Amino acid sequence: MSDVELVKKLNTKYLSLKKEVAKVIVGQEKTIEQIVVTVLSNGHCLLIGVPGLAKTLLIKTLSDVLDLEFNRIQFTPDLMPSDITGVELLEQDSHGKNSFKFVKGPIFTNMLLADEINRTPPKTQSALLEAMQEHKVTAAGVTYTLQEPFFVLATQNPIEQEGTYPLPEAQLDRFMFNIWLDYTSYEEEVEIIKKTTSMYKPSVEKVFSREDIIGFQELVRKVPVADEVINYAVTLVSKTRPANNNAPKYVKDYVSWGAGPRASQYLILGAKAHAILNGKYSPSIDDVKEVAKPVLRHRLIMNFNAEADNLTVLDLIDRLTKE
Repeated sequence: MSDVELVKKLNTKYLSLKKEVAKVIVGQEKTIEQIVVTVLSNGHCLLIGVPGLAKTLLIKTLSDVLDLEFNRIQFTPDLMPSDITGVELLEQDSHGKNSFKFVKGPIFTNMLLADEINRTPPKTQSALLEAMQEHKVTAAGVTYTLQEPFFVLATQNPIEQEGTYPLPEAQLDRFMFNIWLDYTSYEEEVEIIKKTTSMYKPSVEKVFSREDIIGFQELVRKVPVADEVINYAVTLVSKTRPANNNAPKYVKDYVSWGAGPRASQYLILGAKAHAILNGKYSPSIDDVKEVAKPVLRHRLIMNFNAEADNLTVLDLIDRLTKE
């Protein structure tokens, strides 16, 4: 099958995916698109939203439609790294000989839901770092390779801060997208209430196989990108760094730390995936702008001046992309 035919196949499957997810999740079309872009780019995703916006249900529904092995970890203050990666147990065979056996943890899956990831200390959060970056897990001196595809989809509650631990910057940078979920519209909320307070029991069908996803991930890598699009992405990221001579004055005034090279990589990968999802064969600058907020939102550290002047990170990204 040619690459052009693969793009058409992806578009057809993506439409089917949206129909299946809509049986369970009302609205949130933009969020669903951004998660699919993350999956096609072989990245990880952090979903932030107030309680009750169906973050966990959305991820579980997507795992059903994608036909992937799914595990969920509920992050709690007493969670240990071995609760994620696995643990060695001492076993005795029939001859009375003792030996250690490694019991794999929930991280050995295709789609891992790290629910309320900020409820556990950084020591435990960091157990995900090697898996997110290398798709490998090292335990007791032995390195295990995770089955592809592998994604971490984490959720976080932005309101309740008591008993939470902010994610370290190194951990945040491993997430391709930071997606904020907004409240649904009035009409969507009416539909949610009708569905969830009745006998309605949706049943979703599988749309993407594991092999499909790996194939489409390879397709994203093959998508050609014009030099001007790459130059735009790199210029946009470099202008977020206050130490850069080309950074605007408002960046120097309001930003403590800008985005690193990983942001440029994710802008291009995200633009490629966004383009082919929408039936295009090469991304434009507009595709880069479409993914700029979820890529840059968690990579810019604003200073006290920004807080004093009520300037948010989204205001700054908007200003940069408009320029």
